[in-house]
Amino acid sequence: MPQASALTAPPRPRTKPADEFSPLLREIKGQDLLNRRIGWYVARIGLNSLVLAAIVSAVLLVGDSWWTLLLAVPLALFSTRTAFFGHDAGHAQIASTRRVNRLIGLWHGNLLLGMSSAWWNDKHNRHHANPNHTDKDPDVGEGVLVWTQMQAEKREGVGRWLTMNQAWLFFPLLLLEGFALKVASVRMVFSSAGWERQGRARALEISLMAVHFAAYVTLLGVAMSPGKAVLFALIHHMLFGLHLGCVFAPNHKGMEMPDPAAEQRWGHLRRQVLTSRNVRGGPVTDWMMGGLNYQIEHHLFPNMPRPNLRRARPTVLQYCAANGLPYAETGLIDSYGQALRYMHEVGAPLRQD
Repeated sequence: MPQASALTAPPRPRTKPADEFSPLLREIKGQDLLNRRIGWYVARIGLNSLVLAAIVSAVLLVGDSWWTLLLAVPLALFSTRTAFFGHDAGHAQIASTRRVNRLIGLWHGNLLLGMSSAWWNDKHNRHHANPNHTDKDPDVGEGVLVWTQMQAEKREGVGRWLTMNQAWLFFPLLLLEGFALKVASVRMVFSSAGWERQGRARALEISLMAVHFAAYVTLLGVAMSPGKAVLFALIHHMLFGLHLGCVFAPNHKGMEMPDPAAEQRWGHLRRQVLTSRNVRGGPVTDWMMGGLNYQIEHHLFPNMPRPNLRRARPTVLQYCAANGLPYAETGLIDSYGQALRYMHEVGAPLRQD
């Protein structure tokens, strides 16, 4: 299996897994890195809203022209920025109160993207609690793609062919992710389980999503012909899904996958560090990936404001080195290579058969 580059040091005497994280947490708190960055978020959320409004205005001004389709590209780019703010709100990174964070999540997820923030938060929090755990992490459960050879052995028919070729199909399949996220959201809010849990909250989610879909269809219907409108929506959602998938793909694929029989030996520090990979880069990488290139720091401190993740990295890196814990970090292109090689190896037994 591919291994990420790692920085290690001679190990210190091991403490209990539950105690390994406490010294690091105290050090991070001592640097005030868990404090809210409200001004930073207000400025960037405001700028993102202005850009989205400008794109919508441009669609109306350009009107029924093939040039309008080009505007689907910046709309996809800033839709991903919108998803990042919804993600941060779900982790309580933005505001000091749960209510305000929930409202920010509803605004960015349900209203601006047509995605259920409650569905996303539930799925994503389960991922954070047990990353790369095949029984508990929904991101490595069996689906169109599989993540272990044990999962691959169960595949039949079309699923078997997909697994055999999943490394080659990964990026093309991401073009469908924008549609899949909305379909999953709609299914959740209209499911019986969705109504049994907090019916009023689900009604609000449905209302905001309905407003989004109505406004989106109206915008495209008013601005351009039906054919161009369909093409615009396809380009927008395909690029949105591709961008979002490219952000999440390098984070865990090809990293350690805990053995359920031995997972009690992994405390929070090891569970998060060993299963996560950072992506090196500068301000452009940080912006394009919404800070999630600092995946190790994000998993260790999920409520840490996004701009503080970069500042926390040296402390986490030094702490891991001092405790003999591998800190996986690599470049963007190599991170994709590692993930794709891992997916290719998962399907190897099927190709041999």
